[in-house]
Amino acid sequence: MSDAFSVAATGLNAQQKALDTIANNIANVNTPAFKRAQIRFSDLVASVRQPEVDASDPSRQVSTSAGVAASTQLMLNQPGEIERTGNPMDVAVSGNGFVEVMGPGGQTLLWRGGSLRINEDGLLATSEGFGLLSGVTVPWDATALSISPDGTVSAIIDGETTATEIGQLGLVRIDDAASVDQLDDGYYRLRDGASAISGVAGEDGLGRFVQGAIEHSNVVLSDEMVGLMLVQRAYAANAQIVQAADQLMGVANGLRR
Repeated sequence: MSDAFSVAATGLNAQQKALDTIANNIANVNTPAFKRAQIRFSDLVASVRQPEVDASDPSRQVSTSAGVAASTQLMLNQPGEIERTGNPMDVAVSGNGFVEVMGPGGQTLLWRGGSLRINEDGLLATSEGFGLLSGVTVPWDATALSISPDGTVSAIIDGETTATEIGQLGLVRIDDAASVDQLDDGYYRLRDGASAISGVAGEDGLGRFVQGAIEHSNVVLSDEMVGLMLVQRAYAANAQIVQAADQLMGVANGLRR
């Protein structure tokens, strides 16, 4: 009976984690460039001593079911819908890839796109002021800025009629979502020892830049609601196991010799 309690407890904990994950996905359904998390379940197996299985070897270990574990995985390479905003300082990545930016304390962060700004030193940066690691500097007398699909940045200088190339934005690809930590405001950070593959937009499986657009979250509300119903039923079923085990334990405790 004690096994039923512990197994059901792992089930309740796993479904609670799944519920928390779905709740976070739904809460960010309208957050630009948000990447949903997906729950992954795996069975737990414990080794116990059961000498009665083989009397000649009392120390023999056998495996027994011990419940379920739940982990989350970010769907980093699942793009969201691209929406045109008409603002030339908005940029999105259509397809796989992240832009590297210089975060607080000099740490390198990954950014999926959003609104750009020009810092006081002319460096092209995110709306939070984090400079892009590509190091594109916009001339102070630039009157217009354009970003091509391959990341080439051009500016029209005051008094000129043709655009001048001033730099190029690069992208990095993350093949293992487990090597990335999700931060606030749509930023990500590589874990210690993890690496990203750098490249040119539009090549080697990387996406392309879309100027004047933003990327919506990749959350599909109908899918999340279906998952929510499944979690509710699974949680209720595990709770019933606890109740049944408790009733059986009560019967056993009430036996009289």
